[in-house]
Amino acid sequence: MGELSKRAELILSLVIKEHIATAQPVGSLTLVQKYNLNVSPATVRNEMASLEAKGYLTHPHTSAGRVPTEKGYRYFVEKLLETIPLPPSERLTIQHQFYQVQMDVEQWGRLAASVLAKFTNYPSLATAPAPPRHRLKHIDLIPYQENTALLILALSGGIIRQTWIPIPPYIGGAELVHTAEILEEFLYGLSAPEIEWIASKLEPFASKIALKVAEIMNALDQRIEEPIYREGIEELTREPEFSSPARMRALFRFFYDDSSIRSILDETRLTNGIHVIIGGEGRWEELKDCSLILTRYGVREKALGVLGVLGPMRMTYGRAISVVSYVANLMSELVNRLF
Repeated sequence: MGELSKRAELILSLVIKEHIATAQPVGSLTLVQKYNLNVSPATVRNEMASLEAKGYLTHPHTSAGRVPTEKGYRYFVEKLLETIPLPPSERLTIQHQFYQVQMDVEQWGRLAASVLAKFTNYPSLATAPAPPRHRLKHIDLIPYQENTALLILALSGGIIRQTWIPIPPYIGGAELVHTAEILEEFLYGLSAPEIEWIASKLEPFASKIALKVAEIMNALDQRIEEPIYREGIEELTREPEFSSPARMRALFRFFYDDSSIRSILDETRLTNGIHVIIGGEGRWEELKDCSLILTRYGVREKALGVLGVLGPMRMTYGRAISVVSYVANLMSELVNRLF
């Protein structure tokens, strides 16, 4: 996109802000009167006509007003948008909700979707943080009955696993404790493949336990894909763009289709910062009159997740981006602390 003049940027910004607020085409007289512009309506009309010729505005039907195009929204988001931090009261409320579930990783995605929907009034989605591979944090071997011990593992992400294992009759309680200490010294922070490699260099009993640890961790690493949590799709029924039942049904199907949504989330997981998809960008026909604001959260070496909101192209980008960014930053802190 080329650079617009300062006056053209001002007119484009005001048209978009007014259209977001009213969902109606915007006329030059409205802008001059409402925003106290020190130019005539004719001058504003000329600027709007120039913006239309460049593809930033369009002229619907026979209306005298203009509405933004996908290109216009893109310019606005990338060059003109001012984001305002969330008020302290809202930040405190969100912090408190996550504090209540900070040790329950499985609740994070569900809570994130709920918080985003509540504070943006748009449909939201989120995934729980998923580590690239689980890593060992702690290991215990507890004698139980003759020839049996309890193996307890603490893994990244606060995951606990335990299982009964057979032990040779010559292994006593003291040796179990010592073996657990040796294993933790050698295996702490390692992934399953790394533990398998180390196991070959340990004495036989410790090697057997290490391979069992790797087996448990491999099973977790091969888990099914993380669920996608969704909230608030009914919010879109309030927007005039989706007054058609057929349009709403198509968007509903897309929103709840894991394969479609997951492909977008997978792309977002590979990018830094806020990712804004406007109008489907020629790739997703179902999003032709929508925008998606997405971001990943977490720590690359530990665990990553994705969250975001879906709305009309005529969405309040500044507010939505502020909420998405704040929740993502908060969840990244939780990941860094717990994983």
